[in-house]
Amino acid sequence: MGLDLGFLRVEPRPDVAYQVIAKEPLLAILPSDHPLAQQVQVDPRDLQGEAFIGFTEIPHILREVVEDYLRRNKVHITPSHHIDNFAMGISLVASTRGVALLPAYVEPLLPWSVVSRPLKGEPPTIDLAVGYRPENRSPVLAAFLKGIDQIIAAGPAGDRIRVQA
Repeated sequence: MGLDLGFLRVEPRPDVAYQVIAKEPLLAILPSDHPLAQQVQVDPRDLQGEAFIGFTEIPHILREVVEDYLRRNKVHITPSHHIDNFAMGISLVASTRGVALLPAYVEPLLPWSVVSRPLKGEPPTIDLAVGYRPENRSPVLAAFLKGIDQIIAAGPAGDRIRVQA
């Protein structure tokens, strides 16, 4: 018995079909006593000159999203550290006093010494998707995919709807 579907980031693979269900914003993650932590929103240009925590090639989709965002905002940063997971990123923010851009879902994981702030303007987002193999004929998968549009339309209030199988 195999896995019918998974919730994941879109990583181009020829054997997997994706249905994007949400776009998650990235946030500025910084030490709680950092000067930028006093702002309601962080202007991306204020990241210039900061010790910036970037990404290795492992989360390459996230790396591309962040690099594209910085490029569009004409912010030139050379990362002082590179991470391949969010726990490492949070730890480096706390220990090196650097800043990072991470998906909003890390907020509940932040220790007291690290805070998040939204980015000013149009924030970068990363797609959260349902991934599955198109040749999979599972009735469970078919029922889920039949109701996926209802889940997407419900957005953050998705816990208030019921999908009929």
